[in-house]
Parts: sequence; structure tokens; C-alpha cells
Amino acid sequence: MNVGVIGAGYVGLVTGACFAEFGVNVTCIDTNEGRINLLQKGVVPFYEPGLEELIRKNVNEGRLYFSNNTAESVKKSDVIFIAVGTPSLEDGSADLSYVDSVARTIAENLNGYKVIVTKSTVPVGTGERLRNIIQDIRNDGDFDIVSNPEFLREGSAIGDFMRPDRIVIGSGSERATSVMRDLYRPLYLIETPFITTDVETAEMIKYASNVFLAAKISFINEMANLCEKVGANVQVVSKAMGLDKRIGPKFLHAGPGYGGSCFPKDVRALLHTEDGADILMTYTGIGTRAADGLSIRTAPEVTS
Repeated sequence: MNVGVIGAGYVGLVTGACFAEFGVNVTCIDTNEGRINLLQKGVVPFYEPGLEELIRKNVNEGRLYFSNNTAESVKKSDVIFIAVGTPSLEDGSADLSYVDSVARTIAENLNGYKVIVTKSTVPVGTGERLRNIIQDIRNDGDFDIVSNPEFLREGSAIGDFMRPDRIVIGSGSERATSVMRDLYRPLYLIETPFITTDVETAEMIKYASNVFLAAKISFINEMANLCEKVGANVQVVSKAMGLDKRIGPKFLHAGPGYGGSCFPKDVRALLHTEDGADILMTYTGIGTRAADGLSIRTAPEVTS
């Protein structure tokens, strides 16, 4: 099986290197020629523990390649992962222009059945959006759309990929689901839980997970503010709360602010989902002030 990963950034490189370690032939693709040149020389443009060594190993063993020729890479790939950025627009919604551009390039170079997989964090409905873009260009194209969100933490991304809490596969096609299961076969051997569902549910799982963690962080920080006013010790409060198995101790550490590349933008994006703002305000107290980093004291920088 040949895999193409479009977007040689953090998620794309970790995904490509780890699939290569599974024994799959992988090409990581990026339009940034400088980045590709560095990667071909074995230089990773950011630091992630163990990643440079993993990339070098799989390049030397002939399973991992880098290219800036998207068209050629699409044609030779059986599975195409989209791992480009989805930054926040000025109004907080997700910018899907890079995803749309990739979809058009894929459509122009379809030469047989392809499984097209979103790894990028994208709003619910993006899978259908991709389908429509591709069909508008190639109404005879043979392809399926899959949502396979990532849950990688900076600093432990390789471990998170190799030993994940779960694998989420969103697809409306048994054929595509079978391909994805085959791709992740090594994780079946270690009894990783697999969640197989439809595309829209898989897209929502990513947002729901990140926003819930943001809500947990925001909650303990609000408790910290209250503890200061009433003379209570928030560290003891959070420890006691965390011992409750229904709550758990993670993400219950009061601090100066949550950040990173995911939590803030994902909260903002979900606020722009239909009824998203009302739901977040009603059930978590997270509104625009949390999304914009105002008022609510949010915890130390945590990413997913």
C-alpha cells in the first residue's frame, strides 16, 4: 500500500514517519520547496522527541520519501491523508482554503480508486464539502472520504500515535473502512480500541474531545479564582476532585493559560458551528471570552 501525506508540518510528518514505521510506503508532500529540501537532507524543521531519528531510519530503509510534486504523489498513492493547516479566520471560524486547494489538486489527478482522509482538524461537514469539490471537477472519480482525526500531544506525539487511546475512523464506505483497518493493523495487535462511525461523527469527536479538555481547564481555573476569594486551597481541591474516577486528575491544574495550536482555535471554531455557542455557554461556561483568552484564567499550555 502506498500512502501520501499532504502537508509536511507537525501532524503530517509524525503521521508519515509512524506509518512508515508500520512498514507502509509513505510520501510526505509539501509545496514548500525549502522544507522538502531540508527533510530530504534529514533535517526536521521543528523539534519533537524521537521524530528526526524515526524519519532518518525509515528514509534509510526505503519506506519514507519527501516530495513537492503533489500531482505525481496523488497518482501513485492508494490512501491520501490531508494534513494541512486549518487556522482561525478573523471571526474565529476555521479557514478551509488549504483543504479546499488540496481537494482540487486531488480531483485533477485521480487515476483510480483513492481513499481520501482528513487528518487536519476540520468542522463537521467538511467531508461532504470535499466530496462536492472533487465531484464538481471529476464526476466520474472513484474515491471515498474518511475522517481520521489525530490526538497528538506535542512532546509525546510518537508515543501517542504508536500507542493511542483510540483510533477513530469515520466513513460511509465498507471498502474505505477496510483499507483503513488494514493500514492500522499493527495497532489491532496491541488491542487498541477502534471507533468506526460516520464521517460527521468522527469530525465532531475531535472537536468534542478538545473542547471538553478546554472546559475542564477553564473550570479548575474558575475554581482557583473562587478559592482565592474564600481562602480555600485549589491544589487540594483539584487533587480531591481528581481522585474521583468519574472526573480523573488530568487537566485539573490551575495556571496562567491554555494554548498551543489546537485548543484555542478549536473552541473558536466550535463556537461557529450552528448552536455551538449556546451549547458551550450553557454546559461549560466557555464563551467568547474563553476562546479569546480573556477573563477566564486558563491552565498551562496544553495541546492535542
